[in-house]
Amino acid sequence: MLIRSTWTLIVFDITVLPRSYHLELVKLLHNKLNIEVGLEKIPSTSFSTICGLYIPSQDFFTFQPEEFYQLSLCGLQEHTAKAISLLNLGESLEFLGAKFNIINREDKIASYEELYTNLVANEPEAIRRFDLQFTTPTAFAQGGSALPLPIPTLMFRSWLERWNNFAPVYLGGDELIAYLSNAVLLKHHKIQTRKWQLQKGYVNGFVGDVTLQIFNRADSLLANVADLLVQYAQFAGTGIKTRLGMGQTNLMKER
Repeated sequence: MLIRSTWTLIVFDITVLPRSYHLELVKLLHNKLNIEVGLEKIPSTSFSTICGLYIPSQDFFTFQPEEFYQLSLCGLQEHTAKAISLLNLGESLEFLGAKFNIINREDKIASYEELYTNLVANEPEAIRRFDLQFTTPTAFAQGGSALPLPIPTLMFRSWLERWNNFAPVYLGGDELIAYLSNAVLLKHHKIQTRKWQLQKGYVNGFVGDVTLQIFNRADSLLANVADLLVQYAQFAGTGIKTRLGMGQTNLMKER
């Protein structure tokens, strides 16, 4: 089971939170889910923080009463997905002295078997262009540091690692990544870097729009596997520290 639950939030008054607020929020949500943060090598949840138009200052974010905000929480395996599906936040979300009122919730539910059957096993017509939006800072671990660039090989490796860890269908390893690296082109991007606060220091990540293109010469089956991993990214997120709010990934064009 896979789930992506998205809550729409508003504030009635101007609300100011520290830049590190997401660390307290993720702890609060995981406590409600009865899931301890940090025990898993590959996290079975991903988290978006509160997305929308806010005013950043040196150490704080200011949320405005006239804006709508969204918070997403995803479960990548049966236990966490079921816990998220049953999570009841009530009418408001309160932490660090702030109050966000909940006006809507939407759940996107799928399964690994369903995604694999529909996108690969049934051999649909191949999709060769993917328009992705990264709404929270995204980066990849490389040589002991964080690389804030949308490199296709690193993106697919990130998604494949999570898929192979949680899915009942193994897709492949380094050989598949090698095939994809020769078949996928970074066609377009409009990104900027943004700092992401951690408990100690911060990390740089990129946010913005990215278009990936599959070469026409690439095998249709390979293109369908790429499509499967791109679709999965909406649940799994991309890159490092997705459990702490980084790497939130949206697909711009629904099928």
